[in-house]
Formats: sequence, structure tokens, C-alpha cells
Amino acid sequence: MGASAPRGGEKRDGEGGAPRVGAAVRRRRRSLDLTLAGVAERSGLSSPFLSQIENDRARPSMRSLQRIADALDTTAVQLLAASDESRTVDVVRADDDSGLRDGARVRPVVRGRHQVHALEFTGEHDADREFLHRNDELLYVADGAVEVEAEGRVHRLGRGDTLLMSGGVRHRWRTVGPGARVLVVAVADHVEVLEP
Repeated sequence: MGASAPRGGEKRDGEGGAPRVGAAVRRRRRSLDLTLAGVAERSGLSSPFLSQIENDRARPSMRSLQRIADALDTTAVQLLAASDESRTVDVVRADDDSGLRDGARVRPVVRGRHQVHALEFTGEHDADREFLHRNDELLYVADGAVEVEAEGRVHRLGRGDTLLMSGGVRHRWRTVGPGARVLVVAVADHVEVLEP
């Protein structure tokens, strides 16, 4: 049987600026004692594509990365953070494209394993997923408007507004109207925040 074609969301090497997360995916998969076939079944992505990702011959879109993260009982942010632990200075250019399709983009603005994670969301974002982080998270609205549901209250944020959520706060958020650009910065999960 010949090589299978990429499924939706899969990118071959050289397509766009999608993140290289092969080593992080492999380490996480092995720590859970999963096979590539097991991750493929859980994620809906093909085993050959997952193998290419682990060997850095293909790079996943952010949507595929999230599917992989879900299959590995982690988050895309954690996989991105674990993808390159050796960087000390890293410039992420505005035109670096790790984009999602369907009118929305997510791109990491901090790469590697650091004390913070930061992602920029551009376009529509639905509140279909609830988040719960161990450490603090800051949401900054650069353009447009969003609604954040946290601790049973809905907060509407416009351009220039920020919302800080302490670790342990369950939340979800969505864009309201077109033209949204949101920066989410969180203290990394591997950082143990000590109470004063």
C-alpha cells in the first residue's frame, strides 16, 4: 500500500510556519505507553502523518496539534512549550504563520519551555471548550471584542481590555463580531507558583 495522503489539517514539511513539536509529541506518547496507532485512533489523524510529525518531517496545523494534544491528555500549549527547551532568545515575527483554517488563526508568540506561554488568536473563536489552568492567565484584547465566562459571570471585553484569571478558575471565551485579535498569556504549568 502506498503512502497515504494528508487528511484535513495535516501539513507536509515546508508548508507554512507550523510548529515543530516532534520530540515533545514522542516523549508524551511514550510516557503514556501509547503506540502511534493508538494516538491515531484517538486523534483521527493517520499513523504515517503522526510518524512524520514525531520525526519533524511534517508539521501539524494548530487544529491538528490540538487533536494530538487531546489524544495525549495534554494541551497544545504544553506540547509547544516542551517542543524546544534550549532556546534563550527567540524572535517570533508577525508574519510567522502557524494558522488555523476556517477564518481563524492561532500562533504561538513564545516558543519553547519558558515560565510563560503566549498565544495570539486572530479571527473567530467559539466558547465550545472550557479551560482550567493550574497557574494564572491573562487575556488581552488587541482588537475587536470577546466575552469570557469565568466563575459563573460573563465579562465583555473590548479593545485594550484585559482579564486576569487566577489558577484554578474554569473559563471559556468567544469572539463577538469580526476583527478580533486576542493575546492569551499564562504562567507555564511546569512552574510551581508558591503562595506568599
